Amino acid sequence: MEIGKVSNNDLNNYVFKNINKRRNEVLSGPNIGMDTSVLDFNGDLIVLSTDPITGATKDLGKLAIHVSCNDVACECAEPIGVLMTILLPPSATLEELEEIVKDANTECERLNVEIIGGHTEVTDAVNRIVVATTVIGKVKREHLPQREKIEVGDVIAISKYVGIEGTSIIFNEKYNELNSLFNDEDIKKLKNMSKSFSVLEEALIAKNYRVKHLHDITEGGIYGAIWETANAINQKVIVDFESIPVLDFTKKIADHYNINLYRLISSGSMIMVVAKDDFINYKKACEKENIKITQVGVVEEGSGAFVKKDNEIHPIEEPGSDELYKVV
Repeated sequence: MEIGKVSNNDLNNYVFKNINKRRNEVLSGPNIGMDTSVLDFNGDLIVLSTDPITGATKDLGKLAIHVSCNDVACECAEPIGVLMTILLPPSATLEELEEIVKDANTECERLNVEIIGGHTEVTDAVNRIVVATTVIGKVKREHLPQREKIEVGDVIAISKYVGIEGTSIIFNEKYNELNSLFNDEDIKKLKNMSKSFSVLEEALIAKNYRVKHLHDITEGGIYGAIWETANAINQKVIVDFESIPVLDFTKKIADHYNINLYRLISSGSMIMVVAKDDFINYKKACEKENIKITQVGVVEEGSGAFVKKDNEIHPIEEPGSDELYKVV
């Protein structure tokens, strides 16, 4: 592809034709000669987040939608629109561009989100495709998580399993090295793990059960999320190592590459703080929707992040580079 903005003709044929209109809040969206979008939120609070995808080369459209939508979900917000920036190296093809947009639009359809604009450019400033998304969401003020009400005894819980995203990325990027470790049924499940990247459903359920804090488990894995949660709520957080939910797939891949799965990127899993009395009802509501919720710890008096392992309490250090980058 030639360096510079993607041509208007190619935008129409490979990008815009693959984006569907689906939200009433979007008054105007992406089009040739239009550099802005207009949305009407009817008085709701606006929540925004932005993220790039830099650690993967496959499922870029899918990952790009989920990483930002998951962020706004942490405020119990419903994502409405996505701005998507796609930077392509000259070696990229229009078919690769179209695949990214199609995948992104498919995920938007699943989440009832709309691609409302962005930028598409070929540049030699990148040596592989980079996708960044900014998501705009809405939430009623009374549904915002009330972190100021967190108190000693509140439950620390996790949705689904840790390491979902990292497991999926590593398997797809290193398929030729890993396929012999798994049977056909396992391979099928691993190829479909990306369907679990969203935490939107458990987040939107949370607003009905007075959940006090939500944080999606991304770079730095569950240990990073625990450390960040303790700092965000300014309380002491202790989790039980044996209670942390992990798939056998993740353990096998982590052992194969000798990486710490508890510091592996984990989009698709969310850490939350819930009052003890509300937790049981929240867990039941999620499990009715087939969303696994696991209590892993409690809030205690003091500060800092800790994990209980082999009957000893160990401090959790500030997250560094994600384990994913040791493999891909």
